[in-house]
Amino acid sequence: MARRTTATKDAGDADYAEKIVDIDVEEEMQGAFLEYAYSVIYSRALPDARDGLKPVQRRILFSMAEMGLRPDRGHVKSSRVVGDVMGKYHPHGDGAIYDALVRMAQPFTMRLPLVDGHGNFGSLDDGPAASRYTEARLAPAALLMTTGLDEDTVDFIPNYDDQLLQPAVLPAAFPNLLVNGASGIAVGMATNMAPHNLVEVIGAARHLISNPSCSLDDLMKFVPGPDLPQGGKIVGLDGIRDAYLTGRGSFRTRATTRIEKITPRKMGIVVTELPYLVGPEKVIEKIKDNVQSKKLQGISDVKDLTDRKHGLRLVIEVKNGFNPEAVLEQLYKLTPMEDNFAINNVALVDGQPRTLGLKELLRVYVDFRTDVVRRRSEFRLRKRKDRLHLVEGLLVAILDIDEVIQVIRSSDDAGTAKGRLMDVFDLSDPQATYILDLQLRRLTKFSRIELENEKSELERQIEELEAMLGDEKLLLRTVSGELADVAKAHGTPRRTVLLESAGNPVSATTPLEVADDPCWVLLSSTGLMARTTTADPIPTEGGRSKHDVIVGAVRTTARGEVGLVTSLGRMVRLSALELPTLPPTNGSPSLSGGAPLAAYVDLPAGEEPLTIVSLAPEAGGVALGTASGVVKRVTADYPGRPDFDVISLRDGDSVVGAVQLRSGQEYPVEDLVFITSDAQLLRFPAGAVRPQGRGGGGIAGIKLATGQRAVFFGAVDPGADAVVVTSSGSSGALPGTEAGSLKVTPYAEYPAKGRATGGVRCHRFLKGEDTLVLAWAGATPARAAGANGVALELPPATGRRDGSGVPATAAIARIAGPVAGAPQGP
Repeated sequence: MARRTTATKDAGDADYAEKIVDIDVEEEMQGAFLEYAYSVIYSRALPDARDGLKPVQRRILFSMAEMGLRPDRGHVKSSRVVGDVMGKYHPHGDGAIYDALVRMAQPFTMRLPLVDGHGNFGSLDDGPAASRYTEARLAPAALLMTTGLDEDTVDFIPNYDDQLLQPAVLPAAFPNLLVNGASGIAVGMATNMAPHNLVEVIGAARHLISNPSCSLDDLMKFVPGPDLPQGGKIVGLDGIRDAYLTGRGSFRTRATTRIEKITPRKMGIVVTELPYLVGPEKVIEKIKDNVQSKKLQGISDVKDLTDRKHGLRLVIEVKNGFNPEAVLEQLYKLTPMEDNFAINNVALVDGQPRTLGLKELLRVYVDFRTDVVRRRSEFRLRKRKDRLHLVEGLLVAILDIDEVIQVIRSSDDAGTAKGRLMDVFDLSDPQATYILDLQLRRLTKFSRIELENEKSELERQIEELEAMLGDEKLLLRTVSGELADVAKAHGTPRRTVLLESAGNPVSATTPLEVADDPCWVLLSSTGLMARTTTADPIPTEGGRSKHDVIVGAVRTTARGEVGLVTSLGRMVRLSALELPTLPPTNGSPSLSGGAPLAAYVDLPAGEEPLTIVSLAPEAGGVALGTASGVVKRVTADYPGRPDFDVISLRDGDSVVGAVQLRSGQEYPVEDLVFITSDAQLLRFPAGAVRPQGRGGGGIAGIKLATGQRAVFFGAVDPGADAVVVTSSGSSGALPGTEAGSLKVTPYAEYPAKGRATGGVRCHRFLKGEDTLVLAWAGATPARAAGANGVALELPPATGRRDGSGVPATAAIARIAGPVAGAPQGP
């Protein structure tokens, strides 16, 4: 037991007297706690299942409607709205009111926002500005919630001080609880409801109206799952069905991502949508923490490139050598890019908290909306009957207006006039009062026509309203039709993708780091580079390709390196791991998906890339030929530097060709071939050239005439089916502007000669031609491409080694043969 002390005042005593009342402490605490719990449950934390609003949200929308803050009017300061709500309807702090106002204005929180906010209403990572800095008005969807309040559609209850009336529930022309969801923590219970798509929810509600005994599976054909404001993906639908059946369940939400090349040398994961209520800063912070703790590997940088124009864009840069798919799976596992949403559909039904499934939620709303439409129809019926009664009396007065005026003029006062009108014309009290208030401008012939038309329209409307109120099916059809109009006017496409299952984790089948598997590194004539996913022989498809030709191909591994040989005699190391990968193909490889060489090597002006070679010692040495006719075989003892010289060039000289001798380091069997600008071809054994170190300047390869230069250097297997391709033109024409003459000759037509000799003629110039603009020798099938990479046709091979060419259809930029190791074409 405990004592409660109260003070009483006797009538004749100035001092207070104490009165002690014995109470039970346990009963007092139970009663106080139950009152508090009931207040929190009913008046704060849980939404009403009918309009889907908590009391504070309902009071905000009602107060804004009373203030006239319609969507077609200007915004007002949020602090004004907060003050009006707090002073009239909500007996709590301004912070709670403003927080509720902000939430109803945030498009990332509400699937269909009810407040149109102007200013900083916050983001997923930052809170809103103070109420004095923001402005608000009702959103178009809020009118659907408040329209009909003046037509006796819902009950009104006193406010906290019994001075004003407020609606106990809003009319709610759409299922707001399912569309916008809800969250709240009460005493001993909580609610957490996911947003849904307006069109889908209304479709399910209309189906329930037409088929009251439908099953949950029937409704889920319309509502397959939540539709979150930020989009994203929902993985696994079993928990959703449980929630729709019992009111409790869960599902996983995933960010929407794509793996793309963010720079020519880097792959990245681009995040465009995040799970519900997850902000990019939260994701970035978690990624950095996991990277620092070494729980997350393969990430080199994270950038938030979100803006108003493009929306969310979070770029996660993946380190070279790591599989982006495996890194993405780690991100799903260790960061909020995959989140769990627990559904707990608790809402107030008849003032009592209940856990509701999908069908129960729709049933409560449909019954409520049906009652709203019925009450609205009854209100409109009363109003139209009252108006019809007045119009009928006015028509009686207009038919004999002169006598009406005489009765009024002859009466002593208004009361007498009203009584005499009622007696003379058999009118009711409202009719007589309305006639006395009649304006003289209504006493025209046209006014009588208007009244008769109004009477006919009122009778028609009354008949329709009575028919609807008398037929439950017609009433439900009206409710369904209004819902369809709402969906048509305010519906939006689904944003969230629903996935039955995430499948097997990528990390279970795909290693995190790229394996050092064999592959090919390819260089095209237009300067694109890429690597294949396997080391399988590259098919040539009969020597034809729709685009580009491969001028360099090296068999290596994914983590290996290749060397780029340039016209200034340098070799630049390139990592195969940094190159984009090409998908497997059944045709001739095309590097249209490759990356430009300039992304990996910054060559100065005047230095051109020639080809790529292997850096492995066992791959064989490299042979170089210069424009001045110098030839050199380079030993394969390459340093570990990023770039180095492989030949010492004289002033003004440049390398015109480089080739890897694949048949042996010491005793190669290939022929080395020079072709000069004056159409001289020299072939001699590669074994005739002694290997030199990188600092060597080479030896004489071909004897040049005065003013001439070598235009081609390469290697040809004398036992292979090879051809020589030459293209002639005028030395005065701009490069690439003149197609010239083109000739293809079997390589066997040219005899071998000794090194440092003059060679034999390989092309006869036509009139106006004085130089070879392009030449090539190699194994068939030979493939040609223009400067833009488009494949060009070559003429058939002829037997005349010194014959003239045929007119070419277009200028040829590069010629190449099949990739070494590939099957030969026909």
